[in-house]
Amino acid sequence: MWKTEVLPYTPLVKILWPNRSLARDLTLILAGSLLVALAARISIPLPFTPVPITGQTLAILLVGAALGSRLGFLALLAYLAEGAMGLPVFAGGTGGLARILGPTGGFLLAFPLAAGLVGLLVERFGLDRSFLGTLLAMLAGNALLYLVGLPWLAAWLMGAGKFAGTGALLAMGLFPFIPGDLVKAVLAALLLPSAWKLLGKR
Repeated sequence: MWKTEVLPYTPLVKILWPNRSLARDLTLILAGSLLVALAARISIPLPFTPVPITGQTLAILLVGAALGSRLGFLALLAYLAEGAMGLPVFAGGTGGLARILGPTGGFLLAFPLAAGLVGLLVERFGLDRSFLGTLLAMLAGNALLYLVGLPWLAAWLMGAGKFAGTGALLAMGLFPFIPGDLVKAVLAALLLPSAWKLLGKR
């Protein structure tokens, strides 16, 4: 028997597929991980940093918002497990434990946390119902990625003898990605409230 937690708001998946079961949850977890893997195929390497521009961020935050905190977290945990086993799910179709232990490992490990945070914001405050709310949720998820990813990148650079100070770190791991993150956040802020409006009309 599945326990149902009473929350002020519900993510999209509970409207589209309300009957909970183990098979349903496993299907959603796998689907979420595959969506992120597909988005990771969109990868643009930059010559001055080991951190590429990818489509992952948008997929991660959308998965968290659509599935909720628990399933969103588990979907991204499954994604990391798939990559650690060597499946080509990471940026540019790569995989392997070495990727998680490399310079971008902090960002990867933050994926489940970011999806869980966005899902929690949806469940507690219904932020995916409006443009501004969704935008705030996406920016919060992005901020968490950087809070984990940048210190990891700094530690990796120090270990490799390549750390050149905080300014250089931000130039490698933050500043080049802000415009793209803003675009992706706005795109999500257009998609999710529109989905709710469509469901409301139905």
